[in-house]
Amino acid sequence: MKLYEHSAKEIFKNEGIAIPEGEIARSGKEAEQIAQKLGKAVAIKSQVLVGGRGKAGGIKFADNPQEASKIAQKLLATSIKGEKVNKVLVEHKAQIKQEFYLSVAVDRSYKQPLIMASAEGGVDIEELALNSPEKIIKYHVNPMEQFLPYQAREIARKMGVDSKLISPVGGIIWKLFQVYNKYDAQLAEINPLVLTPEGVLAADAKLDLDADAIYRHPDLKDLEEFESEEFAYVKLDGDIAVIGNGAGLTLTGMDMIKLNGGEPATFLDIGGGASAELIKKALNKVIEHPPVKVIFLNVLGGITRADDVAQGIIDALKDSSREVKLVIRLTGTNEEKGQQILSKAGIPYETSMEDAAQKAVEICKSL
Repeated sequence: MKLYEHSAKEIFKNEGIAIPEGEIARSGKEAEQIAQKLGKAVAIKSQVLVGGRGKAGGIKFADNPQEASKIAQKLLATSIKGEKVNKVLVEHKAQIKQEFYLSVAVDRSYKQPLIMASAEGGVDIEELALNSPEKIIKYHVNPMEQFLPYQAREIARKMGVDSKLISPVGGIIWKLFQVYNKYDAQLAEINPLVLTPEGVLAADAKLDLDADAIYRHPDLKDLEEFESEEFAYVKLDGDIAVIGNGAGLTLTGMDMIKLNGGEPATFLDIGGGASAELIKKALNKVIEHPPVKVIFLNVLGGITRADDVAQGIIDALKDSSREVKLVIRLTGTNEEKGQQILSKAGIPYETSMEDAAQKAVEICKSL
């Protein structure tokens, strides 16, 4: 479960990591009032759950409240990588002297948490790893041992920070690891961590939590993000959206698309027992993703009933924001009833996953 920047920052703040002062705005007027309250130049940051918002124009700066209002209004009327901007974070514009990168993530190869740190922040870590890997410090933490503050300070020292910064930067590394551990995170990241006249601050924050561990954190169930996580959804680089009921079936559908020369645009697992309403939401979700040209819906009904799937498809197509070609593989529980519903609505379907995947790729290539 990915958290919005403002939610992640609130958690960081509660765990002792300093952040810029700011508040959420959902209108230009609210942004103006917050900027007036802060009394300083502000950063206005789109709150979306996708990366690359800075390059996409989702972060702007304003010198006064009136300018903040205008910028917020523009951002709230846009989408970033297919995600509508419904709120912005208005916060004090930091006077940055230096930027750093910090993260803690799961390293599945080593089966250990991995701390990555660099004296060069504010850049794509993938590009830095590719072009200057020596600038990234990597430190694996033994999950059977306690990670101690002196180890965090040693990481800061290896980063090459000024001697006066070893203790404060090391302290934030240690606190970031505590956040990662305490909240069952898959990723806890600060990029950039910035040095300002007021001290070292987390100018940005990412927190990706293990959805299967949310039951251990009942306080997080009040977050807006918790309500929006209804299915497993990942955006990819292709143009054929793949939806399936079950992770294995969805991945198999993606493999079939690749085998036939296509490129998946999404992984979306609706899970077992999906209702017609959830099918509708899943279809609308991928339709809203601009790169999608064709949707491959791959359903093998077990707990999920084929007639519910069919009804969800019809409801989604009625309310669709744009026209996207749809290829359906539908079989399993109540398949005859589901297929009848589709036929009556004039919607074609397949019973073979292989045939449906091939058809989806052919249609996509013809567009």
